[in-house]
Amino acid sequence: MGNVILGLLIISRSTLYALNKLFEQGISLFYSASLGSIRSALTVLLDRGHVTVTESVDNGRSKKTYAITDAGLAAFTEWMLAPITSGNLETIALSKLYLIGLLPADARAGILEDITARAARDLAQLEQLAGMLDSLEIPAQYREIFRYQRLTLDYGLMSHRAAREFFAQVSAGEVSAAPSTPPAPPTPPTPSTQTAPSTPLR
Repeated sequence: MGNVILGLLIISRSTLYALNKLFEQGISLFYSASLGSIRSALTVLLDRGHVTVTESVDNGRSKKTYAITDAGLAAFTEWMLAPITSGNLETIALSKLYLIGLLPADARAGILEDITARAARDLAQLEQLAGMLDSLEIPAQYREIFRYQRLTLDYGLMSHRAAREFFAQVSAGEVSAAPSTPPAPPTPPTPSTQTAPSTPLR
C-alpha cells in the first residue's frame, strides 16, 4: 500500500482523508484499504523518510498534509521497475498500471512486459495443476465437491489468460506509441508546482 500512496503523493500533496477518498472512489476496486491501514502506511513512510507532514489549521481544524520526499520518489521508482516476484499478481499489476503514467515513456514497456511474463508463468503453473487434477480418479462420493473445486481452478485459468493477453496488448501498444524523446521522470510536487489531484476510477 505504501507504494501506491507514494504514487498518489507524486501527483498531489494530500491529507489522510483525501487519500482515503481516492481509495474509496476507485483504487479499492483493485487494492482494498481502510482509513486505519492508510494511516498505518503513512506512519511507516514517515519513519522511512519517504514522506513529510505539514500541520496547519483549516477552519479551526487541525490538518496534516503529506508530501513525498526525494527518497520516497526513489523508492516508488524502484518498486515500479522491480519485477513482480511475490504477492497477488492482480493487485500489484493493476496498481502499477494505474500509476505507470508517472514514469518516463521508455520505462513503461519493460514494466508491462514483466507483468505479462509473470501472468504467463502463473498461468503455466495453473495449467500444470489442472492437468494433474484431471488425471485423478475421484471417488463417487466426492465428485460433486471436486466438480466445483475444479470450476474454481477454471476461473483462475480464465482470469490469468485474460491478464496475459491484456497486458501483452498494452505492452505492444506502448512500444509502438513510445515517443523518440521520453518525458522527464516525475519530481515531488512543491507548493509552486502543485498539480491537480488525480481523477479516480469510476
